[in-house]
Amino acid sequence: MTRKFEGDTLLVATHNKGKLEEITDLLKPYGITVIGAAEKGLPEPEETGTTFVENARIKAHAAAKATGLPALSDDSGIAIDALDGAPGVYTADWAETGSGRDFVMAMEKAHKALVDSGKPEPWTARFCCTLVLAYPDGSDDVFPGEMPGRVVWPMRGDQGHGYDPIFQPDGYDITFGEMDRWEKNRISHRADAFKKFVTGCFG
Repeated sequence: MTRKFEGDTLLVATHNKGKLEEITDLLKPYGITVIGAAEKGLPEPEETGTTFVENARIKAHAAAKATGLPALSDDSGIAIDALDGAPGVYTADWAETGSGRDFVMAMEKAHKALVDSGKPEPWTARFCCTLVLAYPDGSDDVFPGEMPGRVVWPMRGDQGHGYDPIFQPDGYDITFGEMDRWEKNRISHRADAFKKFVTGCFG
């Protein structure tokens, strides 16, 4: 049973300004004050988990323990069926160059792996997002979300970020990279997880 949120302040365990703005906007109707990890001077913990929920738990519990506030964290990525769910939790790692992240390189790597797999199109995939709300007492609630679709090639569109230009969501003939940001935010894996979070904690 999901615990109802009773406080008036929520710490979001992220250093991503865009993500913080998105969550602040979502929680505006509930009168919740949202603060980010950077505001509290929190370091980013090492993500050593092998699943989305493990990594989200690491971040949320570290922040809740350090501040004594309930902390929300998410971990997300793309899972491609023909690659046995890769890159999955290593979605961002595939883009690491040693001096930053190069997602064009990561998308090319994914496409090469698909071609090398010999598996025919459509290359089904899903974007996954797992939200964890951790409390200072060590308990937590988990809210998973996903958006099914497929990987397309070549890359299309310059909206969004990450692997968006090669992901075409089910029911659409355009990629996330070609989609208006607000439309994407309405239907995305993160939107699915947030819907469950809001219903569970504030509904």
